[in-house]
Amino acid sequence: MTPTLTRRASAEFTGTALLVAAVVGSGIAAARLSPTDIGLQLLENAIATALALGALILMFGPVSGAHFNPVVSAVDWWVGRHAGTGLTARDLAAYVPAQVTGAIAGAVLADLMFGLPAVTWSRTDRTGPNLWLAEIVATAGLVVLVFALARTGRTTAAPAAVGAYIGAAYWFTSSTSFANPAVTIGRTFTDTFAGIAPTSVPGFVAAQLAGGLVAIAALAAWYPHAGNAADAVVVPHPTRESETR
Repeated sequence: MTPTLTRRASAEFTGTALLVAAVVGSGIAAARLSPTDIGLQLLENAIATALALGALILMFGPVSGAHFNPVVSAVDWWVGRHAGTGLTARDLAAYVPAQVTGAIAGAVLADLMFGLPAVTWSRTDRTGPNLWLAEIVATAGLVVLVFALARTGRTTAAPAAVGAYIGAAYWFTSSTSFANPAVTIGRTFTDTFAGIAPTSVPGFVAAQLAGGLVAIAALAAWYPHAGNAADAVVVPHPTRESETR
């Protein structure tokens, strides 16, 4: 990797790690602070996640775009490939492993911060057509949102808008809106409030990828020139041209 791509991949690793640490850590704290109230636990988890996501986009967006999500990165590559914008295939090959390993590191970090074993496989089964449908909806909505913001020049609103969407989707989707294959994989490494059993991962990831395809179709209908703004997803970040300067 070039120095610039290495820097961007490290930002994706760290940002995704901190995002998963926020998801898992706030789930552990919520379960301890409100042990008899599941609704309150979910509210605490959702608020902490939404606020952390917004802050992490502000922190890492100017470096890598703050994707933190293989579906966002894959769609960024796909819609930008003809316009010469967005991620290259080489970028994508660096971003996705960084996001997945970052997510795993974030779950381990959260467990250690709360005095738990570094790795305990989750036993929380999350499976069924209703949950898969929810993941399609959550992922498609997230991807369309970030591309709509980029295409219409409103990326300054991304931290608040993306955080708000994820916080709300905790509640309007039956799956509590994982909407991210890397985060899904990372959450298998913790048997806590936010965990998901490894056996449930294939269904969730397949649904998330399907959500990405739905988003591509929606963008073609609603924002046919979204690829022109792929360098600004989630927020403006180094372009192919700027790497060589």
